[in-house]
Amino acid sequence: MTIAHDDIRVDTRALSVSTMSMAAALNLALADAIESDPEVVVFGEDVGALGGVFRITDGLTARFGEDRCFDTPLAESGIVGTAVGMAMNGMRPVVELQFDAFALPAFEQIVSHVAKLGNRTRGAVRMPLVIRIPFGGGIGGVEHHCDSSEAYYAHTPGLTVVSPSTPQDAYSLLRAAIASPDPVIFLEPKKLYWTKGEVDTSVTADIDSARIAREGTDVTLLAYGASVPLAIEAADVAASEGRSVQVVDIRSLSPFDDATVTAAVRATGRAVVIAEAPGFASVASEIQARVFERCFEYLEAPVRRVTGFDTPYAPPKLEHWYLPDVDRVLDAIDSLHWEDES
Repeated sequence: MTIAHDDIRVDTRALSVSTMSMAAALNLALADAIESDPEVVVFGEDVGALGGVFRITDGLTARFGEDRCFDTPLAESGIVGTAVGMAMNGMRPVVELQFDAFALPAFEQIVSHVAKLGNRTRGAVRMPLVIRIPFGGGIGGVEHHCDSSEAYYAHTPGLTVVSPSTPQDAYSLLRAAIASPDPVIFLEPKKLYWTKGEVDTSVTADIDSARIAREGTDVTLLAYGASVPLAIEAADVAASEGRSVQVVDIRSLSPFDDATVTAAVRATGRAVVIAEAPGFASVASEIQARVFERCFEYLEAPVRRVTGFDTPYAPPKLEHWYLPDVDRVLDAIDSLHWEDES
């Protein structure tokens, strides 16, 4: 059984620009990478004939054969270990770890080998390896299916950690990740798989850069992954109340684009960080600290955070209470010091 039942395949080989879902954009990025580079292989649990639990790899085996997209045993550590050997020998493996918490059995491989081989060999052995991990909530999943484990990877030197929030970035960032000579943890916000947008396959992305998702002058919202559309929605509501809200899509959690974030916050003097993960010792904590360090003399108010709670992920019927929402973001904005209000 798969979670997504619609056919996501989009034949855009004759087109440069097309409207598609994030799932379809990821599928297209994988197909284009396989077609353009004979060293690219895609594998993981149920990614072959089934097309993956979210259908991201749908049709790749039929189109390119089992040598290029194939199923593996249910053994995440073995999947990543195999990918390490392939990458050491010049291939470019792209592995799918079915759900965020399912990646944890492979964590030792990722931390001890994937992240360190380049440094251990003084660059003689590179790791052109992409590990795709669906992450975050919003789909009514039970425990082990809705973790936000990005802090584990961002805390590990040697790993590039990115997360798209739009179909365009899903395509462009995945192509850039596959082309990278070093390992990339590619976090896919599963809540956004079925959101649609325009994708231009000729557009490239810098894998280590943030982007301005919305212009504004009063306050800056800093978000990544599924929190970016939430930030934009909150900015729209705030605009109706007279606030001009800027939204920055972090995109690259590591390395972090200090230049873009610092310039954005200095321009508005106020900032709110939004993330689904629990707030304690989190990526949101790091972003908040970096903003304080680099923007202190420009700030009109303390940097606020809107995050998940410091508890295990909520059961499906309660997850809407756990995840950040527009009201919590607006409350954070309202808590900032505004000179024109009493």
